[in-house]
Amino acid sequence: MNRKNFLAAALVAAGALAAPAAVLAQDVTLKLGWTTSDSEMDPYAVGAHFFKDKLEELTAGSVVVELYPSRQLGDEKQMMEGLRFGTVDAALITNSVVTQMEEKYGLFDLPFIFSSAEKAHLLLDSGIGDELAATLEPKGILDLGYMEGGFRHMLNNVHPVNTPNDVEGVKFRVMQNPMFIQMFESLNGAPVPMAWGETFTAIQQGTIDGLEGAVSVFYASNFQDVSKYISLTRHNYSTVHLLMSKMAMNKLSDEQQAAVKEAAKYAVDAQRVRNGELEKESIALISEAGVQVNEVSDLSQFRDLMDPVYANYRDNVDADLLTRALETLE
Repeated sequence: MNRKNFLAAALVAAGALAAPAAVLAQDVTLKLGWTTSDSEMDPYAVGAHFFKDKLEELTAGSVVVELYPSRQLGDEKQMMEGLRFGTVDAALITNSVVTQMEEKYGLFDLPFIFSSAEKAHLLLDSGIGDELAATLEPKGILDLGYMEGGFRHMLNNVHPVNTPNDVEGVKFRVMQNPMFIQMFESLNGAPVPMAWGETFTAIQQGTIDGLEGAVSVFYASNFQDVSKYISLTRHNYSTVHLLMSKMAMNKLSDEQQAAVKEAAKYAVDAQRVRNGELEKESIALISEAGVQVNEVSDLSQFRDLMDPVYANYRDNVDADLLTRALETLE
């Protein structure tokens, strides 16, 4: 190469190195994972597809979202760690697992704190929701929005649950979260902490009697094939976080980052609407499959037994935060 051509090549290379991130970050692939199935009836999958479709539309395909359902990127704990260290780009994570990284999120898991989905949305979208989201950023994780799994109910193979006495001695799978364990202990149940991926086989083999969770997740994961009773206890509202690694976000241009935030807001709103529909549809389908469904007429008798849980977690979630949350909900 002669001197003239060498200088020209050097100038081109120097220009590329000096180019701003907005120019360099053109085509990016984000891997988005969650633990449940990729089903049209699954609230996690619904939210993932809303986010993917909107972000790819807003960026004209410069950002592609690859979907990894069914624990392909690991269990939720593993994905949380991956988000923190940048080995996972984005994930949909249940609130109770996020709480293990930031205790204040336990506010959303308190039993019977929400009387309706509308009340839950009111608190999640308030300044309190923003305040909690900010606590994850120093840990390398961005909370892009609060989707929902819906209200959690009790499914089991022993008998329907109508009163707290019906929970006594029943082995319910619960998430690996101390609050959920104490909740069922307060009802004299026999909670069994277990990863989601082990749960279907455990109930199929009789290792556990049942589990608690959202009916749309039950149906999408085929629990109607191995269960007899679902009782609509509404003991807990399931918040689902759309999380993104800060390292992954920083690889995007300013325009792409703005599109991520816009797509997240759209996906949260759309997913909540669809999940409300899915809950009704799932209950009907589960009933048609032969599972006995019962509405619990008096939830106050369950709530009355939750005082120890609130007393134990008041300081963990921050007493002032809890007071402000209850005032907002009133």
